[in-house]
Amino acid sequence: MHYLDPISQSEPPPLPPLAAAPQSIDDGTNAVVDLVDVLLIIVVAFGAYVFCGLAGATIYLIAHHTRAPQNLEKTLAHNAFFLLPIQLAVYLIVVGFMAFLAWVRHRTSLGHAIRWNLPGRRQALYALAGGAGLAVFSDLAEVVFQRWIPKSLPITEFFQDRASALLLAGFGVLIAPLVEEMLFRGFLYPALSRWTGVVPAVVVTSAGFALLHGSQLAYSLVPLLLIFTVGVVLTITRAVTKSVATSVLVHMAYNCTIFTQVYIGTQGFRHMQG
Repeated sequence: MHYLDPISQSEPPPLPPLAAAPQSIDDGTNAVVDLVDVLLIIVVAFGAYVFCGLAGATIYLIAHHTRAPQNLEKTLAHNAFFLLPIQLAVYLIVVGFMAFLAWVRHRTSLGHAIRWNLPGRRQALYALAGGAGLAVFSDLAEVVFQRWIPKSLPITEFFQDRASALLLAGFGVLIAPLVEEMLFRGFLYPALSRWTGVVPAVVVTSAGFALLHGSQLAYSLVPLLLIFTVGVVLTITRAVTKSVATSVLVHMAYNCTIFTQVYIGTQGFRHMQG
């Protein structure tokens, strides 16, 4: 009988199977998107820029009854009211294509494909505070490395007047961070990290993010390194929180802080010179 069996009595009860330890960082193992998605998005984005740019220039010429193409590039190069509507049109096309890819190739929603994952209230507050702190860090770094930063950068030429500055601020805070995070942290990072690992994926994603802003910074080394650092923080945020929405909040808070500083320093975008 069982109660007389010394072996049965000495055996400890079986232990429940150990649960797998939760991953502390998203390494792309379970990523929905892949590098094919990234390549297709780049191709569509390039085509959208060409198409929307030509369409915008044509509309401008018709509206202004001019036939001076040799002056067109100079006239429109830093015209926010020309460039930002084109940028918005391109972004709409790209985001629409992202959603199309997520459904056609992966049979899922865009939010699930990129791991949108809305943060809780506390995490959202931390993200906003972190973005503001990142902007302050960037300011301090600019002071330290000021001697290696050009006195004038192409990005400042967009702030021609108060209306342009307000339009840029709205676009830079509400629209650009959303689309850039979806592309870099939603598609590129997980697609890379599943093949290269976390650290190379963070570096490559951040480098691509910096190069996207290269023309605005005249490809100057120190400003590019600062943007690269911002990209590293955003990518790590995405990897640790597993939430693109959280990196969007950090990015928005960063841009909002920068624009707020300019707004205060120029007395409400009224004194843009210098």
